[in-house]
Order: sequence, then structure tokens, then C-alpha cells
Amino acid sequence: MQTTLEPQTLLELNQEKRTKCLVYTRVMGYHRPVESFNIGKKGEHKQRQHFVE
Repeated sequence: MQTTLEPQTLLELNQEKRTKCLVYTRVMGYHRPVESFNIGKKGEHKQRQHFVE
């Protein structure tokens, strides 16, 4: 019988396998990593509605 683990438990069990993920977005015609944005631009990025076809 297999037990279901909570998401937090799964993260803790696999902590050594995790790596940092860079998210890029297009700004003024070129791509930039979101982590390099200032606080205001990061907030604006979170509020964006993504296009779904």
C-alpha cells in the first residue's frame, strides 16, 4: 500500500535534487531574467495575465 505524501514533505525529501530555475520574460524587444527586475517591475510581472490560446 502506497501512502500519499504532503507537497511540503516531498520538497523536504528531494531538497538535494532541487536547482534554481531562471525565468525570462520579454521586455522592450529583448529577453531578461525576472530576478534582475526591481521590486516594482517584479510586482508588475506577477500581476500580468498570460495569453492562453
